[in-house]
Amino acid sequence: MAVPQPEPRIARFEKLAYGIFIHWGLYSLLGQGEWAQFIKKIPKAEYMKLKDRFTAEEFDGRETARIARRAGMKYAVLTTRHHDGFSLYDTCGLNDYDAVHSPAGRDLVAEFVEGCRQEGIIPFFYHTTLDWYQESFEQDFDAYLEYLRQSVELLCRNYGDIGGLWFDGNWSKAEADWKEDELYGTIRRYQPEAMIINNTGLSARGEAGHPELDSVTFEQGRPSPIDREGAGKYLAAEMCQTMNTHWGIGSLDFKYMSPAEIIGNLCACRKVGANYLLNVGPTASGRIPDYETAALTRAGDWVRLHEKVLYGGKPCSVAGQGGDFALETDDGIYLFISNLAISGNENVTIGPSGDGPRAFSGLQRKVSSVRWLDNDEPLLYTQDTDSGLFALHATGFPYGSNLVIRVAEADF
Repeated sequence: MAVPQPEPRIARFEKLAYGIFIHWGLYSLLGQGEWAQFIKKIPKAEYMKLKDRFTAEEFDGRETARIARRAGMKYAVLTTRHHDGFSLYDTCGLNDYDAVHSPAGRDLVAEFVEGCRQEGIIPFFYHTTLDWYQESFEQDFDAYLEYLRQSVELLCRNYGDIGGLWFDGNWSKAEADWKEDELYGTIRRYQPEAMIINNTGLSARGEAGHPELDSVTFEQGRPSPIDREGAGKYLAAEMCQTMNTHWGIGSLDFKYMSPAEIIGNLCACRKVGANYLLNVGPTASGRIPDYETAALTRAGDWVRLHEKVLYGGKPCSVAGQGGDFALETDDGIYLFISNLAISGNENVTIGPSGDGPRAFSGLQRKVSSVRWLDNDEPLLYTQDTDSGLFALHATGFPYGSNLVIRVAEADF
């Protein structure tokens, strides 16, 4: 069975490869994660008082986008409204539970979009479908869905072209009729080239949904390969993940990813052709914290060394062993090698003894040369084109370096 061709917006999305997720709202004032209202059973009236302290005095849309660009990211997804029902955008009279009616006194989504455009980052909008603030969510679901549709229409009409809408919450009423035709139809009317994504949550990673959706999601879990043979539509894939263990800032959450872990997760996504959407939780005042900024920037140094293949490479028939894998571009095959050692004196080098031969299968094109991308060092290799077997001698990292995952380019 044939694999369908991706629609242009989906093909463009796959080439974005790497994005920043930004969870920021009233819950950030508590510093206890984005579900604090629900999990800690904070009364609604008490929680709503947080709006009176929401100043956003350190939020800078351009600086946020600049951090993403330095990290090697191509798109940004902002929580325009999360489950607590508070909106970072001007709701234009739908209610006054928004940033414009808080001490911030301004449309923060507009600032986010402008900052993204200044730095060449594609803006996407996260929007909840679950709502703890709007009483109609429980009392008159049809009325709530119209409120939701009108909210999304504002986002589609008021901020120019956007990369897409990223929804989350349908899993809260799995058996309900969410009237997705009307919601997605509104988006297509105003933003025909926007990606439409609806998160299937922790319990349904990789599951497809409504025909208008453009990507499957893998929340907090490495993506698996997508079988597209015979599918009615080509769907992209995206893993979303937190840098620590909360989406919104957790003041006492110290379990953060290292740059090495970020690199490993990005590669695991690209191995199967999926995008990687990595989350940060800004402070109550809207600043991305120092550790996240530093870790993203350091991982971004690695991305810049490999940007050609990370953005343009696709999964192919060439398979490695263990953590090794290959991606293909129009002009070559790139071999991703993990668990390498540092070449150096035994008294100062530590880590795995991973230099030596690495085998791949499925490579039947005649290879003319192989070299490391980071320093152009040529590598020894042997090949049997009839069987597709290929092996290279992977030298260790030069002393003074450790790229976590090293990439070799095979030319033909």
